[in-house]
Amino acid sequence: MQIEIRSIHFKADKKLEDFIKEKLEKLTQFYDGVIGTEVSLKLSNTETSDNKITEIRMNVRGNDLYAKKQSKTFEESTDEAVEALRRQLIKYKEKVRKI
Repeated sequence: MQIEIRSIHFKADKKLEDFIKEKLEKLTQFYDGVIGTEVSLKLSNTETSDNKITEIRMNVRGNDLYAKKQSKTFEESTDEAVEALRRQLIKYKEKVRKI
């Protein structure tokens, strides 16, 4: 699986990128038809502490899955987005099996 990580208006450190790649690679155990993944990390301009946004678009055979989460840290928002994608992958896999 190819993983592309983009950080918008800041430079993501290696530790954060490794954390994201490790989380995403675990998703292949739920469905092996994942082609590639695009991750966008953004800082929103709100005054609240929940200003870290992680958007993940996962390309699977015949479809795209998408999750966007916002929280206090990029690790937390990545965890939430990966969990949302995990649920989507399981549903998609069941749907493909029925066809």
